[in-house]
Amino acid sequence: MQSALAKNHFELFGLPPTFEVEQEILALRYRELQRAVHPDRFANASEQQKRVSVQQAAQINEAVQVLKSPLLRARYLLELNGLPLDDTDTQMDTSFLMEQMELREALAEVRGNSDPFDALNRVRGDIESRERELIESLSQAFADGSSEALENAREKVRKMQFMQRLLSEVDELEETLVHES
Repeated sequence: MQSALAKNHFELFGLPPTFEVEQEILALRYRELQRAVHPDRFANASEQQKRVSVQQAAQINEAVQVLKSPLLRARYLLELNGLPLDDTDTQMDTSFLMEQMELREALAEVRGNSDPFDALNRVRGDIESRERELIESLSQAFADGSSEALENAREKVRKMQFMQRLLSEVDELEETLVHES
């Protein structure tokens, strides 16, 4: 298993480097790999073997988290294609920025609503719907694989990051509302 440390996440799980990942297969291979390298199996091994076991278990855990998440998987695929995301680049098209402002306004208005939980669920549904559209676009862009499609995927990933942040804010507001009620 020493060579596993040099593999990319897809190779580690024996999966093709595509955006579409069969989550059941990923989960099955994850369990198999973890069983094979779990530190408990190396309790009587040398210190070096124990260290390698811990490193491999950590790599497997990181890889499965990346491959389970559409956002992290898309970022990783961009890196594999030589197009890493620059987190300092937050330029977005004007229409998307307007959508963001509208969603943030809707979120800000939730507290003043007669049924804030219902209003919050509507906002969450809207954000999740937009996120699903972005995931579908990412799937198509990565399936295409052209340089233009991959550049398009970079833009979609940036937009998805905004959506993820908004969903986090929705979760935080929901928690606050629960504690206040």
